Amino acid sequence: MPRLSQSLRTVPVAVWTLGFVSMFMDVSSEMVHALLPGFLVGSLGASVATLGLIEGVAEATASITKIFSGWLSDRLGRRKLLAVIGYGLAAVTKPVFPLATTPLEVLGARFLDRIGKGIRGAPRDALVADVTPPEVRGLAFGIRQGLDTVGAFVGPGLAIALMFLLAGNVRGVLAWAVVPGLIAVALLMMGVEEPRTPTAEGRRPPPIRWSELRGLTAAFWAVVAVGMVFTLARFSEAFLILRALDLGAAPALAPMVMVVMNLVYALVSAPAGNLSDRVDRRLLLLAGLAVLVAADAVLAFAGSLPGVFAGVALWGLYMGLSQGVLAALVADTAPQRLRGTAFGLFNLASGVTLLAASTLAGELWTLQGPKATFLAGGGFALLAALGLAVVVRRGAAEPQA
Repeated sequence: MPRLSQSLRTVPVAVWTLGFVSMFMDVSSEMVHALLPGFLVGSLGASVATLGLIEGVAEATASITKIFSGWLSDRLGRRKLLAVIGYGLAAVTKPVFPLATTPLEVLGARFLDRIGKGIRGAPRDALVADVTPPEVRGLAFGIRQGLDTVGAFVGPGLAIALMFLLAGNVRGVLAWAVVPGLIAVALLMMGVEEPRTPTAEGRRPPPIRWSELRGLTAAFWAVVAVGMVFTLARFSEAFLILRALDLGAAPALAPMVMVVMNLVYALVSAPAGNLSDRVDRRLLLLAGLAVLVAADAVLAFAGSLPGVFAGVALWGLYMGLSQGVLAALVADTAPQRLRGTAFGLFNLASGVTLLAASTLAGELWTLQGPKATFLAGGGFALLAALGLAVVVRRGAAEPQA
C-alpha cells in the first residue's frame, strides 16, 4: 500500500484549491453556525423545536437545490461557473445574520445561504471527480472534505476569540463572518481552471434524457439508500451545542463543541479516504456507524461537559470515516457525463432525510429531553450498521468503479 505522503503528491492542484475554497467558506459559515443556536434560543426567543425546523429546512433546501445545479452543470459543462454563483450567494447573505431581530429573519437568511450551498455543492464535487485519477479518488475527496472541516473548527475558534474580544457582542462576531466568505469567492475565481469539455471547445453536448437517468446503475441507487440511512441516524450538529449548553457550558465557550468535533473530523478525513482507495469502502462506512452508536450513547448519558466533549469527538470520528467515502462512492458508481446529476440526486435524498431527522430530534428534545433525542439517533445508527453488515457479508452490488 502506498504511503499517504506518496499518494498526496498525485492529487491535482485543483483539488487542493477547491479544498481551500471550501475551508474559507466554512470558516465563514461556522462562525455563524456555532453561535446561531444560542442566539436563536437565548436572544431571539425561539424554541428548540423551532431550531430543529430551521436547521432541517435550511439543509434540505441546500440538498434539493443540488439536483438542479448538478444537472445544469452536466448540461452546460460549466461546473466552475455554477460553483462561483453558489459561493457568491452564500457570501452576500452573511450580513443578514447580525441584523436579524426575529427567528423568521434567521430562517430567511439560512434559506438563502443554503441555496448558495446547494448551487455550488454538486458541481464542485463533480469537478473534483473530473480532475482526479480514479486510483486516488477517495483521497481527493478526503482532502477536500478535510480542508472544508479545517474551516469548520477554525470558524468556531474565531467566534470564541471574537466573543471575548468584543465582550460577548454576538452580532459583532456574526458581522466578521463576511470576510472569509469573500476570500473563498476570490480564490475560486482566480485559482481553479476547469477541464476542457465539449462546451468549452465550442461544441454543444448532447441533451441529458430521462432515459439516461433511469439507466443509473443499481450500485448508484444503493449508495443513495445508504446515504439516506446514514443521514437519518445523524441530525444537525446544532444539537451538540445545545447539549453542551444544557450541561452548563458558557455561551461564549459553546462553539468549542464544533472546534473539537471538526478537529477530529479534519484529521481523519484524508487518511480514511486514502484507506478507502485500498479496501472496500463499505467497511469504513460500517466502522463509522459503530462509532456513531457509541457517540450517541455517550451524549445521551453524559452528566458533565467532559462527557459531552468525549461524545462530540466520537461524532467527529464518525464524520471523518463516512462523509468523504460516501462522496467517493457516488463518483465510483455514476457515469462521468452524469456526475453532477448523480451528486445532486444523492444530496437531494440525504437532504430530505436530514429535514425529517432534525425535525424529529427537535420534537423529541422538547417532549422528552436530550437523552431521548440521542438514544433515538443511536438506535437508527445501530439499525443502519446491522443492515450494512448484512449487505457487506452477502457481497451485494460492488461499489468500486
